[in-house]
Amino acid sequence: EMDRDFAPRHRILEINCGTGVDAIHMARRAVEVFAYDASPAMVSVAQSRVGRESLQDRVRLGVLSNEDLARIEGESLFDGLLSDFGGLNCVENLLALARDAARLLKPNAPALVCVFGRFCVWELLWYLGQLNLRKSFRRLRGGVPSRIGEDAPVTVYYHSIHAIRRAFEPYFTLDRWRGIGVAVPPSYLEGIARRFAGTFAVAARVDQRLSGFPVWRNLADHALLVFRRRQA
Repeated sequence: EMDRDFAPRHRILEINCGTGVDAIHMARRAVEVFAYDASPAMVSVAQSRVGRESLQDRVRLGVLSNEDLARIEGESLFDGLLSDFGGLNCVENLLALARDAARLLKPNAPALVCVFGRFCVWELLWYLGQLNLRKSFRRLRGGVPSRIGEDAPVTVYYHSIHAIRRAFEPYFTLDRWRGIGVAVPPSYLEGIARRFAGTFAVAARVDQRLSGFPVWRNLADHALLVFRRRQA
């Protein structure tokens, strides 16, 4: 999906960039990336990776939270935006974020947003099997306290597709969306995927076929929404 919307020589804004995996993928394709994350430790790892790949001329990194996009200044607007790894699930006020992001994008520029799904059938069945009702239905609650590492408490919000669309609607139109992880299990079940690699490969192919169907995409671990910046 990134390769479909982000072309060589595009100038892309990536928020909650994590350890730089997506930024490096884009930079290898001659895309210029301005990547930010709230965690200095994450940005440090990303800088090391970018250095090993000798991509410093295509990836610019900085420490910045999603809520502080208004601090980004510059005369040139971006050709697109990426938010992966469920970063927007740590943002309560999506309307403010959409407003600040829209200010930085060219008209009709794509904004790819990957978030946790509201209802993951894998997660439901896995934790029900362990008789852990709290985790089985945690995505249906409001803000859920969580931690990133040892010293970084965060609140995770499992926004519905409707809520995300409503927050972005004043500035963006929803072009398309799909589920990610319908047949493929969540990352915390990686051990199972490694033990049954053949079955996992089949599940990945099934995922590609089911991810766009209205019923199945609502059951996925993640959802990918592709917005377009409204004309000014």
